[in-house]
Amino acid sequence: MSRREVLAAGMAAAGAASAAEALAQQAEGQPLLGDPALPEVPGQRMRWAIVGLGTFAVGQVIPGFADARHSRMTAFVSGNPEKARDLGARYGVSRFYDYENFDDIAQDDEIDCVYIVLPVGLHAEYTIRALEAGKHVLCEKPMCNTVEEAEAMVAAAEAANRQLGVAYRVHFEPNNLDAQRRIAAGELGTMRFISADHGFSADPNWPPHKWRLEKLLAGGGSMFDIGIYGMNTSLMMLPGDRVVSVSGTYSTPAGDDRFTEVEGAIEYRLRMASGISIQGSSSYCYSPYVSRQRYFGSTGSIEMRPATTYYDNSIELEAGGAPRTFRAGNPISQFSAQLDGFSQAARTNTPHRTPGAMGLRDMRLIEALYASADQGGAVVEVDIPV
Repeated sequence: MSRREVLAAGMAAAGAASAAEALAQQAEGQPLLGDPALPEVPGQRMRWAIVGLGTFAVGQVIPGFADARHSRMTAFVSGNPEKARDLGARYGVSRFYDYENFDDIAQDDEIDCVYIVLPVGLHAEYTIRALEAGKHVLCEKPMCNTVEEAEAMVAAAEAANRQLGVAYRVHFEPNNLDAQRRIAAGELGTMRFISADHGFSADPNWPPHKWRLEKLLAGGGSMFDIGIYGMNTSLMMLPGDRVVSVSGTYSTPAGDDRFTEVEGAIEYRLRMASGISIQGSSSYCYSPYVSRQRYFGSTGSIEMRPATTYYDNSIELEAGGAPRTFRAGNPISQFSAQLDGFSQAARTNTPHRTPGAMGLRDMRLIEALYASADQGGAVVEVDIPV
C-alpha cells in the first residue's frame, strides 16, 4: 500500500479521528519485554588498559570490547608508539604508556583493570607491577614461566587487595559451557574418561610463533601454549575432583631444529581421585590445526571438534540415540563475556571465575608433567584440587 492508502485506511478505521491521531496510535511505543541485561552507560563501565598490542590483542582482545556491556578501553601500553596511536584513533583510546613509564598508571584514575597480553616470560613482572600500582589484573595464559612466579603473582594480588585473573577464555565460551552443563546434569551418566588433543605446526619465521620457540619468552613449549587448553578445559568438567598423579612423555620429532629450547610435543595423563583419567597430547608439529576434546560417560559421550577455537566450536552429542551435532552459541562471544566477567569481579572485589589460584594450579601440574617427561614418563604423585 502507498502512504496515502495507509492514511486513508487509518482514517476510516478511526471514524471521526483525524489522520494525525491514527498515526499517533501506530507510533505508540511498546513495553519492554522480559528482563534484558542492559549494558552500562559508557561512563560507568570499568576502564581497561591493554598491555601489549600483538596479533592476539589486536585481532581478538580489542575487538571483544565492541560487545562488552561493562568494560571499555581507556589506555594502551606498547613499545611501538605509532601503532598505539593508530589503534587509539581507531578505537577512541587517548591514553598511552610504554614499558619505561608503565608504573605511572598508578596515578591514572582512568584505569581500573589491566590486561596483560605480553609474551609469557613478561607476565609475572608486569602483572606484579600493575597490582602494585593498585590495578586489577587479567593475565593471559599460561600465567607465567614458573610456579615460583605464579606464587609471587598471587601474593601480590593479596597484598594489594586486588583481583587477579588468568584469561582462560574457554570458561566463557558458550559451547564449552553447554558441555559443562550437560556433564553436570548427568546427561552422559557417570564420567569415565576424557581425552584432549591440541596442536599446530609452529612457523619459526612468523613473529607470533617465533617467540614461542624461545624459552626465556615462552617459558616452555607446546604444553605451555596449546596443551594447556586441553588440560584446563578437561579439569573444568570435573569440579570437586583432585589430581593424584601425572605422567608425561616428550614426543618431539628427532632432528627438528625448531625445538632446541622448548619441547615440540608431549603426551600426558592425569589421574583423578575419582578414578577418571585425562589423556592428552600437545604439539607444535600437528597440521592442520587440531583442537579436540572428548568426554566419555557411562551412558553417553560428547565430542567437540574444534573445541577451543575463537570462531568454530561445536558439539557432537551421543546419548541414547543418533549422534547430534549442534552449536550452543557463537564462540566469539567468549571474549566480551570474559572481559565483563572480570570487570564485575573487579568492581565487587570478588574472585574471578578463573582466578590466579587456577593459573597457579595449572603451573604446578605442567611442572609435574615436565618432571615426569624428564624421567622418561615416570609417574609423579601430586595432590592438587581442581
